[in-house]
Amino acid sequence: MNAELKRLHSPDIYDLESFKPENPEVFGFLLQAMIGPEGKDGEESFDIEVCTPRWLEETYGIDAAVIGRHHLIVREYNYEKIVSTIKSFLRHCSGDSWSEVAEKVSRLGRWEFEDYM
Repeated sequence: MNAELKRLHSPDIYDLESFKPENPEVFGFLLQAMIGPEGKDGEESFDIEVCTPRWLEETYGIDAAVIGRHHLIVREYNYEKIVSTIKSFLRHCSGDSWSEVAEKVSRLGRWEFEDYM
């Protein structure tokens, strides 16, 4: 079983394809990647913070150490590049069950069922 990107959504940005950040060097926003089993119905949310290095510096401080899990760090906003990066990552996410696949995808974004018992 493989992972497939079904769609992208952001509660912060109305239209991801035409979005232009106010400051192209300093921005960060929540991106929800809706991902499910390839060729099948169903999707689950994986939350990714898309941001620039300068946004990290301004948010956490220049001397801070930041663990990068669930972050996609970009130099500029390029919707097509973000989509292709996510799809490229997903090509390495396969397994015998959706749970196994989703566990691998959760390295990219926080899975809505992460730590769910």
